[in-house]
Amino acid sequence: MTMGSEITVRPATAADVEQIWLLGATLFTWPSDQWYREQAMTLFPPEDAIVAVDGDRVVGHTKARTMTLTVPGERTVEATGIAGVTVAPQYRRRGILRAMYTEQHRRTEAAGLPLTIFTASQGAIYGRFGYGPTLRESRVSIDRRFAEFLPTAPDPGGVQLAALPEAAEAIKAIYDRFRQVTPGVQHRPEASWATRFADPEGWRSGGTGLFVLLHADGYVLYRYHHRDSGTEVEVVEMRTVTADAHVALWRTLFGLELVTRIEAVLSEHDPLPYLLTDLRLVRTEARYDGLWLRLMDVPAALTAREYRADLDVVLAVHDPFRGAGGTFALTARDGKAECVPTSAAADFELGIDVLGSLYLGAYPARVFAAANRLRVKDSGQLEALEYAFTADRDAVLGWHF
Repeated sequence: MTMGSEITVRPATAADVEQIWLLGATLFTWPSDQWYREQAMTLFPPEDAIVAVDGDRVVGHTKARTMTLTVPGERTVEATGIAGVTVAPQYRRRGILRAMYTEQHRRTEAAGLPLTIFTASQGAIYGRFGYGPTLRESRVSIDRRFAEFLPTAPDPGGVQLAALPEAAEAIKAIYDRFRQVTPGVQHRPEASWATRFADPEGWRSGGTGLFVLLHADGYVLYRYHHRDSGTEVEVVEMRTVTADAHVALWRTLFGLELVTRIEAVLSEHDPLPYLLTDLRLVRTEARYDGLWLRLMDVPAALTAREYRADLDVVLAVHDPFRGAGGTFALTARDGKAECVPTSAAADFELGIDVLGSLYLGAYPARVFAAANRLRVKDSGQLEALEYAFTADRDAVLGWHF
């Protein structure tokens, strides 16, 4: 694909690797060591990437791989996971991103995949391509010295200290059980695990290597930061299959008596604050979108997940970027859905980006209705739509890509 007289969008080749890495290192501060590069290229093979070139100079890049994503109802869907989206700063505002995304989405459509997902570094760019944020995370801090559990909080025990090399296989097995029941979590390739367990020093922000707490139904990977204000714990990754594992692991973290402060990332409705005598101790430092999602094939995507209640609605979906929009009849019975194109009058009108936000159950329909991004013919149907799209568990990003 040629853009004007200078810029061409084409498949990447082995000869582009050094320039791709320079672009990513410049814009995303990718580590420069060879081992990390090899893992990254295993996750996203360069021959599957797309580049924009000005002559022989790489000025834009995007890469992708097929991921297995868990959706509501403990089902899985094959999706395109996009990463490493870059445009050289001196080449902005020339339509390079749109051209690369046009080719990337053409590939996904040709492969017949119903969803595309990615983690976004900026929030104002991707709505015009039909993406919506589809799960939320909060970065919190807790002053451990004052945290006390309520007398009614469970104390199931069962946590062990573990060395990372010996715990690696147990951690992977727990993650996979967690993945099977949690919307938003992706199957995790070995290259992702290898990078996590290697814990490159450049990722530590001056902290220690990883420590492990292990439960039969959960794990925590954490590190210590020794600061002038005291020793702090950074929870790097916590995955729990059961409520007992969740509270047991947090009780153990709060039992680290030389620690003053704990930092962690929680999902939208994590019960931690409600286990404590003072819920204000769980202070939200930042709240942000953890994953963005676009429906590539509306009927295929909507029938791939289950629904919490019966539903019978007509959706008019607008797609500003590709041809996935249209008017669709969505019917759900006992959780299972059928979705087909229809000429019937729409009960709801919405952008495909809004449908992406609703898809994993993390965003309520009513907020988009209040913002006039979801237009409702009969307000009585809004509550039914919202409830049907919710899920039993919070949507969570499995591994960052």
